[in-house]
Amino acid sequence: MGGFFGVTSKKDCVLDVYFGVDYHSHLGTKRGGMIIYDSEKGYTRQIHNIEKTPFRTKFEKDLDDLKGCSGIGCISASDPQPLMVRSHLGLYAIAMVGLIRNADDLIKEYFSDHRHQFMAMSSGKVNDIELTAALINQKDDLVSGICHARDVIEGSATIIVLQGDTMYVARDKAGRLPVLIGKNADGHCVSFESFVYHKLEYDDEYELGPNEVVRVTADGYETLVPASGKMKVCAFLWAYYGYPNSNYEGMNVEVMRYNNGAIMARDEKANNTLPDVDCVAGIPDSGLPHAIGYSAACGKPFGRPFIKYTPTWSRSFMPTNQNVRNQVAKMKQIPVPELIADKKLLLIDDSIVRGTQLRETVDFLFEAKAKEVHMRSACPPIMYSCKYLNFSSNKSEMDLLTRRVVQELEGNEGQKHLEEYADPKTERGQCMLSHICKMMGFNSLGFQSLEGMIEAIGIDPEKICTYCWNGKE
Repeated sequence: MGGFFGVTSKKDCVLDVYFGVDYHSHLGTKRGGMIIYDSEKGYTRQIHNIEKTPFRTKFEKDLDDLKGCSGIGCISASDPQPLMVRSHLGLYAIAMVGLIRNADDLIKEYFSDHRHQFMAMSSGKVNDIELTAALINQKDDLVSGICHARDVIEGSATIIVLQGDTMYVARDKAGRLPVLIGKNADGHCVSFESFVYHKLEYDDEYELGPNEVVRVTADGYETLVPASGKMKVCAFLWAYYGYPNSNYEGMNVEVMRYNNGAIMARDEKANNTLPDVDCVAGIPDSGLPHAIGYSAACGKPFGRPFIKYTPTWSRSFMPTNQNVRNQVAKMKQIPVPELIADKKLLLIDDSIVRGTQLRETVDFLFEAKAKEVHMRSACPPIMYSCKYLNFSSNKSEMDLLTRRVVQELEGNEGQKHLEEYADPKTERGQCMLSHICKMMGFNSLGFQSLEGMIEAIGIDPEKICTYCWNGKE
């Protein structure tokens, strides 16, 4: 996915931007960048590949060359950014987080008159941030351009622009991602994650609504385009992506995860599907709080039968090669044999997407002499690839474990009955669960219900995007 952080201040802001961007590293693992503006030096930009080295390590050597009272930075899961743009609107820096599904159509519609060109990557793909800037430049001012870009982009676009000491920040039309403003005695910051600016001694000031555009300076902020339309904030922010300390729409991430696990256990008790186990465990890291909540509610002890080795491999999807990712996932999970041998274990993961690493997890637990391994997903079955955010690198619906299983069970006919397959109360739903158990070696499998997950989030259900589970926009 990705995240950005920006500051405009009355004092040098380089360290705030540096640490603020670094604290968004859980949102992306491909590129990192910073642009700092100084009234005397102008703009200074640094972009680095962070696939194998953390942001902080890559950029620490650049700090001595950076100076200024305003700046923006970005952690990206895809394109290099922020970018510098010179146009009739002046010189500005821009970063964008989201997904442009209609990039080719936009290029044909707006830039096919032989007077425009884009720098293409080796794949031929155009940088989404460059395309966003080109769409902004279609209009006579930055704010109109930002609104135009968001209107014509299919997918989503949350945008931050820095022009001199002024930031323009725009939340995407449906508010799928958060945008928050913090304040201290010297200025203001813009962030995806609230805990980031709290650590930098900024206080909560304002949270943008869907479609809102705000101008931010050291002295204050002003809404230029008011919030409007229906909010559809991404539920995965609570279930997986968000950092435990963060709050979105007033709900804390860690609290939601405890609640979510507890609701799962409550419902399993009511449905008589709660297995007799010796230990409830979470798959590190984001599965842990779901498991703690589940354990507390069902009365089974919480434990850590395996530990994630984080000093060298903090995230399993960091490598781009799938075979390397699978091997990393295997290498980073270190068992505690004394907590596994002859034990019945119930594991909870934040979600099951491709399922490529689950088999390895189950195998090494049985190799460590586990008696039984039961699996629970803290999310409902994912039936659709996200078309609004760069949630994963799925190139086909068949990358999803559930869709592959449906195809194996019933072929193309099964794809017409996804709602039934997603419901464990139906014959098709039970058939899918049994098939996955057989494939993966689980003794049992269960998914959180959509209603249970929404209950755990605790905000108006109409404000939550559930597309990847039910296909409803």
